[in-house]
Amino acid sequence: MRGEDIGRPRRVHRYAWLWEPLESDPTFVLRAMFGTKAVYLDGRLVLCFSAGQEPWSGVLVCTERAHQPSLRADFPALVPHPILPKWLYLAESGDAFERAAESLVVLARRRDPRIGVAPRPKGKGRAQPCGGAPVRPWRPAPRR
Repeated sequence: MRGEDIGRPRRVHRYAWLWEPLESDPTFVLRAMFGTKAVYLDGRLVLCFSAGQEPWSGVLVCTERAHQPSLRADFPALVPHPILPKWLYLAESGDAFERAAESLVVLARRRDPRIGVAPRPKGKGRAQPCGGAPVRPWRPAPRR
């Protein structure tokens, strides 16, 4: 904390009330990820809370594509996220947002197998481009 921050009220994320029931879980981890607050349980990424503007205003349910039809049947307000379609999105603007978001948190706490993805392992070596080919080190052009 910086000195000038002392005495100032901290800004609370507008969806903090949703992940608070998970905080007592010994495996609970909350991380910032691409402008969202990402919740991990048992090392698995389960939910992301995004407080931006559409389509980043709501809850992202981290799930495998095979589980999407089942979750969408249980939660009709869930749709594939328009930018990250591998995950489902519950928009805050929907009528059922609060009830559905609370229910999704309960499912995550109960370790519903449909919710959660294993994070990608962090590589020890050099970065790999999207295609997976090794990155060649940069070398200056030969002098002529």
